[in-house]
Amino acid sequence: MSVAVSMAATVRLAEARDLPSILAIERQSFSDPWTADAFESAFALQRMRMFVAEAGAAGGRGGAPVLAGYVVALLLGAEAEIADLAVAPSARRRGIGRLLLDRVVADLASRGVMEVFLEVRDSNSAARTLYETRGFETVGRRRGYYRHPVEDALILKRQTAPG
Repeated sequence: MSVAVSMAATVRLAEARDLPSILAIERQSFSDPWTADAFESAFALQRMRMFVAEAGAAGGRGGAPVLAGYVVALLLGAEAEIADLAVAPSARRRGIGRLLLDRVVADLASRGVMEVFLEVRDSNSAARTLYETRGFETVGRRRGYYRHPVEDALILKRQTAPG
């Protein structure tokens, strides 16, 4: 099924100047958010890939684009892990998550990654639906993985190319 992005957005590599917006989205999205130090460490690692989605200004008034979401992936040879992905509450359900996910998977494939893994809260049906529509399949469970509240994580995997 193909669905058009319902909000004009572009994806680019994240830059240090994006950190305040990334942190704001992170805090709005997760009960146990990454810290500023964690993101700063990710920026410093060669094996990390970070992308942001920028969308038209709030209210559609043609101002400067605003950061609508981000994704962080860790390269591990022929495998990679999507470590974090979030979309600003005001930009959800408009194709931004799909845009970010497709971009990072394509980037990882271009770097020789064959399999991409991620964890998702068992109860996060919106995220699970997104991942399943982009080719991810459940391959395991981590009991009690998440805190605040404690919950299992499902381990999802997809191939970067048909095979």
